[in-house]
Amino acid sequence: MMQSGAPVCNTCGDQVGFTANGEVFVACSECNFPICKSCFDDEIKEGRKACLRCASPYDENLLDDVGTKEPGNRSTMAAQLSNSENTGIHARHISNVSTVDSEYNDESGNPIWKNRVESWKDKKNKKKKTAAKAEKEAEVPPAQQMEENQQSPEAALPLSTLIPVPRSKLGPYRTVIIVRLIILGLFFHYRVTHPVDSALGLWLTSVICEIWFAFSWVLDQFPKWSPVDRETYIDRLSARFEREGEPSELAAVDFFVSTVDPLKEPPLITANTVLSILALDYPVDKVSCYVSDDGAAMLTFETLVQTADFARKWVPFCKKFSIEPRAPEFYFSQKIDYLKDKIQPSFVKERRAMKRDYEEYKVRINALVAKAQKTPEEGWTMQDGTSWPGNNTRDHPGMIQVFLGHSGACDIEGNELPRLVYVSREKRPGYQHHKKAGAENALVRVSAVLTNAPYILNLDCDHYVNNSKAVREAMCFMMDPQVGRDVCYVQFPQRFDGIDKSDRYANRNIVFFDVNMKGLDGIQGPMYVGTGCMFNRQALYGYGPPTMPTLPKTSSSCSWCGCCSCCCPSKKPSKDLSEAYRDAKREELDAAIFNLKEIDNYDDYERSMLISQMSFEKTFGLSSVFIESTLMENGGVPDSANPSTLIKEAIHVISCGYEEKTEWGKEIGWIYGSVTEDILTGFKMHCRGWRSLYCMPLRPAFKGSAPINLSDRLHQVLRWALGSVEIFLSRHCPLWYGFGGGRLKLLQRLAYINTIVYPFTSLPLIAYCSLPAICLLTGKFIIPTLSNLASVLFLGLFLSIIATSVLELRWSGVTIEDLWRNEQFWVIGGVSAHLFAVFQGFLKMLAGLDTNFTVTSKAADDLEFGELYIIKWTTLLIPPTSLIIVNMVGVVAGFSDALNKGYEAWGPLFGKVFFAFWVIVHLYPFLKGLMGRQNRTPTIVVLWSVLLASVFSLVWVKIDPFVEKTNSATLGQTCISIDC
Repeated sequence: MMQSGAPVCNTCGDQVGFTANGEVFVACSECNFPICKSCFDDEIKEGRKACLRCASPYDENLLDDVGTKEPGNRSTMAAQLSNSENTGIHARHISNVSTVDSEYNDESGNPIWKNRVESWKDKKNKKKKTAAKAEKEAEVPPAQQMEENQQSPEAALPLSTLIPVPRSKLGPYRTVIIVRLIILGLFFHYRVTHPVDSALGLWLTSVICEIWFAFSWVLDQFPKWSPVDRETYIDRLSARFEREGEPSELAAVDFFVSTVDPLKEPPLITANTVLSILALDYPVDKVSCYVSDDGAAMLTFETLVQTADFARKWVPFCKKFSIEPRAPEFYFSQKIDYLKDKIQPSFVKERRAMKRDYEEYKVRINALVAKAQKTPEEGWTMQDGTSWPGNNTRDHPGMIQVFLGHSGACDIEGNELPRLVYVSREKRPGYQHHKKAGAENALVRVSAVLTNAPYILNLDCDHYVNNSKAVREAMCFMMDPQVGRDVCYVQFPQRFDGIDKSDRYANRNIVFFDVNMKGLDGIQGPMYVGTGCMFNRQALYGYGPPTMPTLPKTSSSCSWCGCCSCCCPSKKPSKDLSEAYRDAKREELDAAIFNLKEIDNYDDYERSMLISQMSFEKTFGLSSVFIESTLMENGGVPDSANPSTLIKEAIHVISCGYEEKTEWGKEIGWIYGSVTEDILTGFKMHCRGWRSLYCMPLRPAFKGSAPINLSDRLHQVLRWALGSVEIFLSRHCPLWYGFGGGRLKLLQRLAYINTIVYPFTSLPLIAYCSLPAICLLTGKFIIPTLSNLASVLFLGLFLSIIATSVLELRWSGVTIEDLWRNEQFWVIGGVSAHLFAVFQGFLKMLAGLDTNFTVTSKAADDLEFGELYIIKWTTLLIPPTSLIIVNMVGVVAGFSDALNKGYEAWGPLFGKVFFAFWVIVHLYPFLKGLMGRQNRTPTIVVLWSVLLASVFSLVWVKIDPFVEKTNSATLGQTCISIDC
């Protein structure tokens, strides 16, 4: 193995090399993107003068040093891609950031068995590669290849472009952030040095709350420091990988669709998601759709039977007329001119026939749903009379059924259809099944055995494909040899149907998807949000990115900064760290290869295979077919796999005990330990050094449904917040996890810290929302009489908040209404769902108690957005309702007190009332939703809220802890001076 400290070029896979001064060649001083001198010269000659990763302009001195080689001497993009593919597994490495060796391990796993795995694989595939290469060269002469490359210049162009936000927009935005930070410092200096002696407790509470709000703002704001946009070129992708007269070279994709309870997740919606996947604008032999039925429901199975039959008509119709979207329910419900841009005379006739077929298909699905409402006492039986294996949803065997595909039914025109596979993993009492994360990991293993596509795209059952070219959009990143090698996933924004125009409860999450995620894309990449995400399968297997820079191993290097020894006065830390590193490697070696004495009698080939299999079994489980598939970086079913036994092997990998004593859910696949497994999974990948990308096509890639009534929305937010609290209390907390590897960027870490601490903002928020009522009831205030300097500070802080928001809207394109709705629901969710999540999280993680807040539907209207006005009883409604009543009582008490005291009391009253109205205005959407369309609120909510508000007010007036107490002597003197 080479001991050079130079990293590997991201483009061609060779060593980056050194400059004339003996230093490692660095093209971009901002991000140190590894690229060799020859590839850098090619970049400049093609007109690119900015870094592909961070978009920073190259140094002018480097641009002047570019040689004048002939264009014909440089390697083609296809050759570079071939080089990157040939390096394959040699460039990968398994990474574990929780151990010391994550800083030093630049090659995969244990060096001994890794080299033997590679040699075994090379021996096995050497003849095949040589024969395939010779056959390809015989079929296409070199002269013809050169001619084809000259005829398609688009094939050499990049598949995507990074577009930084213009400096005219970003410069003022960053300046205002810094100015606001300075003003905050001066503001808190004033607040701390000017206490309110007459209401010391109120003042101290308000200062603590304000400091936490400022801290939360920093965590939320600074990850948006470098927002970027990206543009893809689908036509170039086709020119490079879909040449006329040749088989498509586009990478295969396995789609995952997850569902649990068909009575809560309508089967018709799941069927539409499946149909939109099967009708994608993508080669049919490259698409496989796996539907995970984690509830083992016969209704879901029968729905897929009907869906597979209807797909034989629907898929050719979609591709013939290029319709959008390709989910029939949403296509036929569009209120647009469906004849626009349609020139085929037969379109109207075939559309009417297809709509009639779809209505009949809906009748059959609805009949199945109606039948499933009442389960027979003896359980469900299939058409052949046998009992349905999943009658006991908690104790049933694994089930797999392949409906469509290479050996399945073709469409009505005789063309092949994408593969459709039904999967229900085995469940037995006494085993942890890990809900959605466990179901996704089961799909990873099943798909690896049956199809093993190099890329995976997962969708929720209610998120259909809205843009048939969405996969091509993602492939512009994944299949670009200069961009995609260290990309673990491409995340699409979530878009939703069926939400009212005002978006009362911020269901669209526009601020998060169009502001925060674009900001993260300029750092290390957006977070994984659970759906609409295309993964690199190798990243899910726990491998690190192939472009991970090599760390120097020479004795003269500093173990802390990587510089020469002159920067460190002592070498003792380096010795201690190297000893810890050796101990860690020794333990890993012992764990990986077991006892070498047991296999001394084998020859080198057999020993290599045995060692690799034994070490991989501890990581991936006891399936030789699956283990071999993990070594196939470019996908495909292993040659050693027997097609007749693949289903049996697939059943084996979804058995409930398969993951025991393996790394599944710990370092591999979807990570366990939180109900928000999506955040945890993406975080682990970023800690390994991977980066993610954000893809926002003009036509939204996927669309889904969101709960639009108040109670369901609060429970959705409760689930997200509870997951964040669980991560905060786990070993994967971003506050301390992953520092050893040094692969997670600082701003990216701040973003992840923000995702786990935001529920705790509920504690200071509910205290701060109670302060206005307390001030009005007691006649005290949290701020002393303002001086001129204090007035300037308050005005400056207020103006900086407005300026930050305006400039953020300017570069993101978000409307001011979306920003205001997001601000309102931040308060609504903070004083209700986030507060309950904090207490529930601590009870669950520390005491093992799991508290459920039940939701009961009351009434619904049959009009459009009728669900918006459904009133449901839930405990989450009590805190915000109490806050509204308390503040209203406080306003009435404040005005009454001012009327009694005269005109001098109206001045101080203004600030207190403004404070109270700030709370009421932010909670107004909650109040409006609580009333419903008929302005009727559940009686129990009103009773509990009024009771709490009354008790709070009476107790406060009685105790009054924050008001200065007067002794009896002072009171007696006051009484004597009164003229009765």
